[in-house]
Amino acid sequence: MGKTIIISNRLPVQLQISNGTINAIPSVGGLATGMKSVHSGGESLWIGWSGLTNEETPEELEPAIDKALAEHGCAKVKLTATEVDGFYFGFSNRTVWPLFHYFMEYTEFELDFWDTYKAVNQKFADAIIEKSNEDDTIWVHDYQLMLVPQMVREKRPDTSIGFFLHIPFPSYEIFRTMPWREEVLEGLLGSDLIGFHTYDYERHFLSSVRRLLGLDVSFNEIYQDNRVIKVDSFPMGIDYKKFKDAAIAHDSKSIEERSDLQARLDSHKASAPDTKLILSIDRLDYSKGIAKRINAFEYFLNKYPEYKEKVRLIILAVPSRSNVPQYQLLKREIDELVGRINGELSTVNWTPIWYFYRSLPFTSLIDLYTSSDIAWLTPLRDGMNLVAKEYIATRTDKTGVLILSEMAGSAYEMNEALLINPNNFEEQADTLRQAIHMPKEEQIARNSFLQNRLERYNVEVWANEFMNALHAKRDVGKAYVSEKISAAILDSMENQYTKAKKRLLFLDYDGTLVGFHKDPQKASPDEELYALLDQLQQQENTTLFLISGRDKQTFGKWFLPKKYNMIVEHGVWISKNGEEFKMLEQVKSDWMGKIRPVLESFVDRTPGSFIEEKNYSLAWHYRNTDPDFGEKRATELNTVLRSLIGNDDISVLNGNKVMEVKSSNVNKGRAAVRMMADDDYDFVFAIGDDWTDEFMFQELPDSAVTVKVGLKKTHAKYHVESTKRVRELLNRFTQ
Repeated sequence: MGKTIIISNRLPVQLQISNGTINAIPSVGGLATGMKSVHSGGESLWIGWSGLTNEETPEELEPAIDKALAEHGCAKVKLTATEVDGFYFGFSNRTVWPLFHYFMEYTEFELDFWDTYKAVNQKFADAIIEKSNEDDTIWVHDYQLMLVPQMVREKRPDTSIGFFLHIPFPSYEIFRTMPWREEVLEGLLGSDLIGFHTYDYERHFLSSVRRLLGLDVSFNEIYQDNRVIKVDSFPMGIDYKKFKDAAIAHDSKSIEERSDLQARLDSHKASAPDTKLILSIDRLDYSKGIAKRINAFEYFLNKYPEYKEKVRLIILAVPSRSNVPQYQLLKREIDELVGRINGELSTVNWTPIWYFYRSLPFTSLIDLYTSSDIAWLTPLRDGMNLVAKEYIATRTDKTGVLILSEMAGSAYEMNEALLINPNNFEEQADTLRQAIHMPKEEQIARNSFLQNRLERYNVEVWANEFMNALHAKRDVGKAYVSEKISAAILDSMENQYTKAKKRLLFLDYDGTLVGFHKDPQKASPDEELYALLDQLQQQENTTLFLISGRDKQTFGKWFLPKKYNMIVEHGVWISKNGEEFKMLEQVKSDWMGKIRPVLESFVDRTPGSFIEEKNYSLAWHYRNTDPDFGEKRATELNTVLRSLIGNDDISVLNGNKVMEVKSSNVNKGRAAVRMMADDDYDFVFAIGDDWTDEFMFQELPDSAVTVKVGLKKTHAKYHVESTKRVRELLNRFTQ
């Protein structure tokens, strides 16, 4: 097992040079915190820029810097001031950032920026290649390094590479405007696993891959040459315990121990006990919608003047990219807005807006979170927004109201918050009024759900889930790559068939013998198929089974008069030689404790879904989820359950927006093995197209000839492209 290498634009430490000595101080950001469980011990290395340009670093201090970084498990990439300007302030923050946040009017497509971005990404890739081995696991982070995965893949073709994008991925119509769109996609596709915060970003990415590169995309998998790239959503959490414990410690402080900020907040509350404090915390960025929020607050006070002197808005704007022109203009706009509104609406006893333009220490953030009655966060577009989660985590008595923009990635997980459209002032004003009057019982009910979810799916779980998915992808690897049936293989297969003394054939139906139809009842057998099956059925020493997930009524109507052998409903029922269907197995019920945690984890990651528990089964409902996302998660859940089933006697049935896990003791693999035991077969053949057929491919002996229809992950030895090729193959057996 190799080491884990983490790559991000900046290292999780800050270097300080004073009087020729070097100090490396660990950062406290979300990513640095989240990666603690991954970046620990001597088996990991974090590569990134130190924050100091070559010009700022005396050459004689390089060894000391390397040593200081190594003590924290880090290694640096050296960048010049020109490279930082073109790569970070240029392409990353004046091209990618505005474009991916849908601010096309701020997006600059400069060739010089792009060339520098490519060159710096190559520097990062070279640093990885220099310090990695083939069996290492590499995790690349964020939009500054989107070309790195493919650059590393070219030199390390068998290394396991993951990539996570911490900002939104835009819709195809936005992304296609980038002149270097194909290069960016190809850079990302050097990864084995690509992660996003939400399913929407994942869906946009897959759409761009399909449309711009013309690659085959099946659910959340991309097929490129002989590789399968998995794409998935992993909503980033927070260090829930850190914020909760800090809030508890804050509440236990005596009056003398409290900070100056807390004293001011307490004084305000004491002087105006009925006044509500509304909190707004963001980096100063145009994507955060701060100016619109201030205008919406003014609209609220004018629409509902009875709340003047009854509410106060606290705005904390954290400085960000202050040398980028758009950010300078934004700061000026916010300064002027706050000044005008306070000038027009203030009274002797009341200032409507408290405005702070600075970074505050962690303890001051806790003061604001715990003292504010309402958190009002209205980004116009945001990859996640962890402030919303931090606010909820600090509400020790479970009171407080969160108003959150539906454009934030965290909105998908936080349905219990009051979700608003940040462009709708009318809705925002009414929602503020609703928040002010929300009964404590309702606040507690909403926040209880939110806190339970945030505590369960914290930042450490997020990091571990991504790494586990990346390891699983590597372990699956080439074991699932089947060989295409060539002319030589087909000749050999036909030769084995002809020489065999006793043959056993298992043929799946939908997607194998016939194509799919929107109406399943229209996928009935045609005359050509009947003729083919008749020929196979009538051959001496040949036993044919149609094996399908279809119901016995439909198959009975189509095939019972033909007296074909049939196994239906994934192995629940069997009919031989035209006899009525009989059950194969008795039902058991000792598996629920094992499956329930799996379904709960899918509820956590699929907003709107829930579990229905019955005496004999567990049902996962996803009618209330995003339709595409629900279907995608259902497919993923199928795969997970399939891997867990092992020797447990359960099966998974898919209904209309519900997936039911039942005790059944049957699947296609078990049924096929039982049929094998009836005679001494020297040629066993099985063919199918979906996950239910994988049971057959796994359970049948190594000597069996197993074939998958379509290029998908499989345990089958071979694959063919289509139902047409399936019939051509079977026709060879009749000659």
